[in-house]
Amino acid sequence: MGGFFGITSKNPCHYDLFFGVDYHSHLGTRRGGMVMYDREAGFQRAIHNIESSPFRTKFEHEADDMVGNAGIACISDYEPQPLLIRSHLGNYAITTVGKINNEEELVTRVLNQNRHFLEMSGGRINATELVAALVNEGWTIPEGIRHAQEKIEGSMSIMILTPDCIYAARDRYGRLPVMLGRRDDGYAVSFESFAYQKVGYVDMRDLGPGEIVRITPEGVEVVQEPQKKMRICAFLWTYYGYPNSHYEGVTVETMRTRCGEIMAQNDMNEGLDLDIDYVAGIPDSGTAHAIGYANRSRVPFARPFIKYTPTWPRSFMPTRQSMRNLVARMKLVPVRELIEGKSLLMVDDSIVRGTQTRETVQFLYESGAKAVHIRSGCPPITYGCKYLNFSRSSSEMELIARRVVMKLEGEDGFRHMDEYSDIMTDRGKAMIEEIGRELNFTSLRFQTLKGELDAIGIDPENICTYCWTGKE
Repeated sequence: MGGFFGITSKNPCHYDLFFGVDYHSHLGTRRGGMVMYDREAGFQRAIHNIESSPFRTKFEHEADDMVGNAGIACISDYEPQPLLIRSHLGNYAITTVGKINNEEELVTRVLNQNRHFLEMSGGRINATELVAALVNEGWTIPEGIRHAQEKIEGSMSIMILTPDCIYAARDRYGRLPVMLGRRDDGYAVSFESFAYQKVGYVDMRDLGPGEIVRITPEGVEVVQEPQKKMRICAFLWTYYGYPNSHYEGVTVETMRTRCGEIMAQNDMNEGLDLDIDYVAGIPDSGTAHAIGYANRSRVPFARPFIKYTPTWPRSFMPTRQSMRNLVARMKLVPVRELIEGKSLLMVDDSIVRGTQTRETVQFLYESGAKAVHIRSGCPPITYGCKYLNFSRSSSEMELIARRVVMKLEGEDGFRHMDEYSDIMTDRGKAMIEEIGRELNFTSLRFQTLKGELDAIGIDPENICTYCWTGKE
């Protein structure tokens, strides 16, 4: 996916920028970048590969050497950025977070105008340069941002640094967050709210869907009002967001704990008697879900294994799936006294492909567990996301829910996805039973869609649930 961070201040802010973007490292694995602007030194940029080394170690020298009172930075899974652009709009730096579904059409449009691209990422046009090309079709930067957002199918949040200000724009339907923080000497703009809090800024507000603002150390000017319709991604709370961040006023940790409580209540309402010794979370994002489950069920919370993170910071860092699975397994260190002969209920944030959850359960059995019950903190994922760059998987058949539907009914089963997506229907229950059997779980339950929405707690009309329902 990715995340960005920016600051404009009356004082030098290179260290604030450095630490602020570093707090987005959980959102991307491949590239990091920083740009500072200073009246005398001009634009200063650094981009590094962070696949095998954390952001901090790659950028500490740049943080010492850069100067200026304004800057933008990003963590990215794909494109090297921010980019420096020279156009009729002047010189500026640009960074983006989002997904372009009509990329080929837009690239052809630009090339047919006898224009060209310089940046390539893995053999593809750099999406951020494509956004810049669309911005440059406007007569002003705000007009260009509006134009880009209108032409892009998918979603795109944009941050642009000029010699005079920062422009920040949230994607048209607010699928991802863009938040403002303020301090006496300036303002910050960020994907994650805790990032600017850690460098001394306080919450100001969320940008609305499609809103564009112009930010200087003196204030924030709205140059495009937000639209009313919002479809923020529910998966931010379930998985991607850092625990102490908040989106639309709802803190991630609070939502996950509430989600676990609802799942426990669902099991109690169903009359399940599982004879569980401990409730545990599959770290990290499953931990708060498990605490909520344990609090409501009154079954003790424990950590039967610990994730070793000093040298394995993220399980999906390697490019190959087989290596990611091995890394996920290597990170888990058992506490055998809490596993041997025990019945465990493990709560995960989600079950997508099922591979890593299966590996975790097998690891627990090999460590002596008597039974392993699994609870998923969100409904079955039956549709690949077409709005955000959660992955560049080319096939929905990588989703275990889809594979099981194919196993149960073949191609004909996909005509009944509305039923399979509803875990209360006969088809939904059959799918869950087969997933549990295939992955060797003692029992398996998913959070209901209603439970998920109740745990988030904002107007359901403002939440995107496409990956669970297939409905926009």
